[in-house]
Amino acid sequence: MLQTGTHAGLLQPGQPAPAFALPRDGGGIVRSDELRGQRYLLYFYPKDDTPGCTREACAFRDRLPNFERLGVPVFGVSADTVRAHDRFSLKHRLGFPLLADPEHSLIEAYGVWVEKSLYGRKFFGIQRSSFLVDAEGRVEHAWPKVSPEQHPDEVLAYLAGEAGSVRASPRKRAAGVAATRARKA
Repeated sequence: MLQTGTHAGLLQPGQPAPAFALPRDGGGIVRSDELRGQRYLLYFYPKDDTPGCTREACAFRDRLPNFERLGVPVFGVSADTVRAHDRFSLKHRLGFPLLADPEHSLIEAYGVWVEKSLYGRKFFGIQRSSFLVDAEGRVEHAWPKVSPEQHPDEVLAYLAGEAGSVRASPRKRAAGVAATRARKA
């Protein structure tokens, strides 16, 4: 387990995305080298089938067609086992891969394994965060400490409003959110 003081910090835009080969729900391995040449989203969440994580996963599921139209695959990552992922994905009909990282290799590499506190008790866990990786294998954008229900819309707004630039202006992001909401209506 990662100890206090050894945390390298959250990966930032422009940094190389860590290489990985992780098992996924439904069987098989997802390898970062096979994703090279396309953008993809890794969203890190604390635990399968908990209230916040379920809301976030279902929000991504409900917006999955928007991500598919943009050509950006979505991958959920937690420290849960493949078996737990299978149950969670089946129960909520997620439709996108959940990557199992029980050894925390990718979780720690992205800097999302952090010390947390709940009711005065300190423990380590995953900071709910997402990373958009560009076609060259670099972190294009990072979203630390996200809100479970609204986060997929934030990502879609960024993707819709970025218009070829690495970062979208707040006005373009707001326009992207409005466009996404209009498509859902």
